[in-house]
Amino acid sequence: MSARTAPLLERIRLHVSAADPLCRAGLQSQLRGHAELLMVDDADVDASVVALVVADECDEETVRVVRGLRRRGVERVVLVVTRVEDAGLLAAVEAGVGGLVRRQDVSPQALLAAIRAAAAGDGTLPPDLLGRLLGQVSRLQRHVLAPRGLTFAGLTEREVRVLRLLADGMDTAEVGRRLFYSDRTVKNIIHDVTSRLDLRNRTHAVAYALRQGII
Repeated sequence: MSARTAPLLERIRLHVSAADPLCRAGLQSQLRGHAELLMVDDADVDASVVALVVADECDEETVRVVRGLRRRGVERVVLVVTRVEDAGLLAAVEAGVGGLVRRQDVSPQALLAAIRAAAAGDGTLPPDLLGRLLGQVSRLQRHVLAPRGLTFAGLTEREVRVLRLLADGMDTAEVGRRLFYSDRTVKNIIHDVTSRLDLRNRTHAVAYALRQGII
């Protein structure tokens, strides 16, 4: 009777990025002992890794590093910072950061929890920063997007109305009659949406709006 082989642990590929080599080496040393983590050098960074970016604050250089990782296909980025200003917090989220840990809260357990969450597609944010972020988002909607007739999805209210009627099965002529637009106007609205959001056609535009919860 043969012994059953234990299943292999799927390891999280982790890349640590820090301007200070000593800081980078220290974090790698803290985390290297965890069997579920596999350290990845810069040359091996790809879409499968979780990137841990360490910085004093979320300034232009930190945003540049995050965006550079995103351009290389990295979708899961955790930021470890000393100071977090409101503008920096919003900049981090806009750049693609999915988790944030303050340096004063750093421990192997806290970092591992944030890395695990990122690997699972979840976010990590201290509760007080979540409140500040929501406040920033609310102000952005009120003072920047709303005056321009835009939503966070980058669509105007007019575009949303057209997509909603298309989703109900109407053709462009029917949409035009319902909204008192010419057929050309409806087609121009659809063209603007597909071009701006890099969508293939009106069906793709409707599917996008549905996935985003806009309609």
